[in-house]
Formats: sequence, structure tokens, C-alpha cells
Amino acid sequence: MAAERSVSRENSVADVKEPIRAFILEYAAGRGVTEVKDDDSLLKSNVIDSLGVFRLIAVLEETFPLTVEDSDMVPENFQSLNDIGNFVAGKLGKADGEAGPSTHAPLPTPG
Repeated sequence: MAAERSVSRENSVADVKEPIRAFILEYAAGRGVTEVKDDDSLLKSNVIDSLGVFRLIAVLEETFPLTVEDSDMVPENFQSLNDIGNFVAGKLGKADGEAGPSTHAPLPTPG
């Protein structure tokens, strides 16, 4: 099992992306993939497939102190390395009590 990592204010999304990039490169090596750029469309270019997404989720939960909820499993969170890194950093920010990015519309304010 991979050692847990945490993201603090000193850590960046770039720090989060490195173990994710390593997994993706290892997973896609059989397809001849030797490089993954931050904005590459991982799903459209078939770098990872649906099984790869589920394996990636398992790796994220083993590597970082987070839980990927069913509601998190949307293509927008897994399209590119940047998207995955931002998703993980957002989850870790929320786990650390920071606001993190919100995917929900704000509640209306009373009249």
C-alpha cells in the first residue's frame, strides 16, 4: 500500500500530480504511452479507460487521505492530469477544513 500524502498550503497541485502521473504512465505503458502532459485528454486519447479510472480511484484513496464519493465520479474530474490534480487538491483542502472549490450553486439569500 502506498504511503499517505497530504496537501498543505505549502504543497501545490503540481505536488499532488506527480504520484498520479506515475500511476497513469505505469498503467498506460502497455499502450506505448511514455509521456502524459498536464492537459492531455486521458479518456479521449485512450490513455486510461474505464477500468483505469476505477484503478486510479483506488490509487487516489490509498495515496491520499480522501474518499472518492459516487457523486465525484464524473468525467470532468478525470479528463486530464490537471483535472485530477485539482480534484484531489480540492478534496484534501476540504478534508483539512479549508473551503476548497465548490461544485454547487450558492444557496439563495433570504429576502
